[in-house]
Amino acid sequence: MRKIIPCLLSASVALAAFTGMQFAPSAEAGSARVTAFDDATRSARPVVIELFTSQGCSSCPPADMLARRLAKDPSLLVITRPVTYWDRLGWTDTLAREENTRLQRAYATKGHEGAGVYTPQIVVNGGGGAVGSREKAIRSLVRRADRSGPLITATRDTGGGMTVTVSGKSDYLASVSLIALRSAETVRVGRGENGGRTLHYVNVVRDEHVLGSWRGQRQIFSIPARDLRVVGADRYAIVLQRPGAGPIVAAKLLDI
Repeated sequence: MRKIIPCLLSASVALAAFTGMQFAPSAEAGSARVTAFDDATRSARPVVIELFTSQGCSSCPPADMLARRLAKDPSLLVITRPVTYWDRLGWTDTLAREENTRLQRAYATKGHEGAGVYTPQIVVNGGGGAVGSREKAIRSLVRRADRSGPLITATRDTGGGMTVTVSGKSDYLASVSLIALRSAETVRVGRGENGGRTLHYVNVVRDEHVLGSWRGQRQIFSIPARDLRVVGADRYAIVLQRPGAGPIVAAKLLDI
């Protein structure tokens, strides 16, 4: 029987407890227009799916499996963000980062659909979320996602780095981040709720840092070669996100 660990969440999230999520062992805790796009446009402007998961959460493996399947769709950019708040319950997550936990908590304060601090959780384009194993709810959020943001292109330079161009116009500011990912991870869990299980992950965050700010017009950002040599990473993505854990307005998986 799955263990439900309560935390202080909104009433809407509390109702979702019956759908298979596990709450964080912590006391912390607009709809987009639908537009028709062809396959080329969807691939050029992928929707970002962030999975908050933990090796210590027995409800998470189905969500981890769904994330691996969704990652095969070129119109989606799946990013796995293991969190730290399950670590004190018998097993320290070998992939967890405190930065992931802080981001999930920041999302929770926004009050979007499915907001809260629980695992597994998927957040779509920095907005609405759902229990990470509920594929129907997640695909509904993807269909409603706004793909009208700026376009990102990237080229390799002679020194082994990359030049990233962000094209488009807007009246908002967005940070431009480089995220280093590990395309596949396999972990044998020794203790805790998943003790004895072997878990598989896709596009796990290894490192991330801000390249600069996009100010609503065509801008060029340079990535030095050293930033594309993060230990343990074999894949890199660019993500544009409005300040304060706001909406993700554009993203691109780099062709390295």
